Amino acid sequence: MKRWNGWGDDRIERPLSASALAFLQDRIGPGDTSPDLDFEHACARVGASRLTSQAMLDTSAPARLRHAHGQSLPDWIALRRGPLGPFPDAVARPESHAQVRAVVDMARRLGAVIVPYGGGTSVVGHLAVVDDGRPVISVDMSNHSRLLGLDARDRIATLGAGAAGPVLEAQLRAHGYTLGHYPQSFDYSTLGGWIVTRSAGQQSRRYGRIGHMLHGARLVGPASDLVIGGHVASAAGPDLRQLLCGSEGRLGLVTEAEMHVRPLPAHEAFHVLFFGDWSAAERAAREIAQAGVAVSMVRVSNAEETDVQLRMAGHESAVGWLYRYLGWRRLGDRPCMLMFGVTADTRRDARRITAAALAIARGAGGVATGTRLGSVWAANRFAGAYARNALWDAGYAVDTMETAVVWSATSQTMTAMEAAARQALAAFDERAIVFSHLSHVYAAGSSVYMTVIWRRAADPEEDRARWHALKKSVSEAITAAGGTISHQHGVGRDHAPYLAAEKGEAGLAMIKSVLDAVDPGRMMNPHKLLPERCHVA
Repeated sequence: MKRWNGWGDDRIERPLSASALAFLQDRIGPGDTSPDLDFEHACARVGASRLTSQAMLDTSAPARLRHAHGQSLPDWIALRRGPLGPFPDAVARPESHAQVRAVVDMARRLGAVIVPYGGGTSVVGHLAVVDDGRPVISVDMSNHSRLLGLDARDRIATLGAGAAGPVLEAQLRAHGYTLGHYPQSFDYSTLGGWIVTRSAGQQSRRYGRIGHMLHGARLVGPASDLVIGGHVASAAGPDLRQLLCGSEGRLGLVTEAEMHVRPLPAHEAFHVLFFGDWSAAERAAREIAQAGVAVSMVRVSNAEETDVQLRMAGHESAVGWLYRYLGWRRLGDRPCMLMFGVTADTRRDARRITAAALAIARGAGGVATGTRLGSVWAANRFAGAYARNALWDAGYAVDTMETAVVWSATSQTMTAMEAAARQALAAFDERAIVFSHLSHVYAAGSSVYMTVIWRRAADPEEDRARWHALKKSVSEAITAAGGTISHQHGVGRDHAPYLAAEKGEAGLAMIKSVLDAVDPGRMMNPHKLLPERCHVA
């Protein structure tokens, strides 16, 4: 069963190795390991619902608890330490477009608001229940997950929007196709969630971001259904698919989506190189992107991330051998790792792409180590999220922040984000382990993805205060650098205060006018996407 207060399957435990724990304690000290709330006591804290149990609505405490939070650190603090809530008043689990329509119509009659729930993986507050006096219904879309149609000639698949990554890919794979969208949350996040948060998968260099894959979609709006897109190409005014992507449930519930799919690749491998410093590794990534080499992904870890991840892996002898080899190759003791993916339809194409990428990377000073490390990464690419459970249990909190900037600002932005994180936690007399990587590269620039690990406090209010200070400090550093407030996580509630810096007041007014036109009663996931001041009538 899915873990109610953490990440993943509750049968899977991936504790830290003894060496990893020793590394953390040496770097930042031992964290607090106060016990968490248990499920029974947490359910007892769920108050009475404002709605009565009826057909399509589950008002039980366990259901409402499991749908009250996402995967942000504030969500974790609430679920693990309290206080819990607010909670949705009911959970609906429709299995078809018609049933979604019936739930939304019922909510309108009851004066309730809708919070869409896909896989519950949001890390920026998309699932937060905001008590504005109205009942709240969480609409869990996971039962609407079937492959509804596949046109092999057009290479368009129609799928239920509640399909999680593995369910979606298994259905397509049975017919020889793939969507190719692989975010870190792949195991649980859903097609509908990917669309409305404008998601980017790990191999977007080959497959594109989710908006590139979207052909058309069917939505249930507050008063009527909407059909968006469905054209191969069009110059007939603004593309409404672009309004849907990133709308975060404010326009309605996506029930079905037509997606561009591709035949399963014949070859896939992930190659790893090391560089003596960051500038050389960044140069290689930039040149690969700007040369148009058809790699499926490029990821560049800075020296701190390279070191931390190798040490946390728990294979001391292998890591020691690797560092000795890199030293012999004169890369020093603080190398940076670059990994690129080759996903191709023929082995001939794979050889051509590999040769082109290796030539550029070696020209920038990279030392190739083959595909063994890349294979290990690929085998565990979605299991890394379980480290959050292990870190928490060992007494440590972890969070990530991300942006995207042009190449000329990448290094400065990364440095500013890391400095902001350290300074925010230093104000609490806390040291932090901070590291970053580039995970999505474009001709003009790259994403910057930062991870921060610090000690849990004995008092959950102290944990919340540390997180708020960290989030504010890093978000301000991002906007000061001219970066987007989110490259791949969306806005939700956590990023809404910083949206004006990116969109401008006129841009916010434009977005608000569209939302108000579609949903004048503001019943569809209100209090998300826009700053709170924009929600005032």
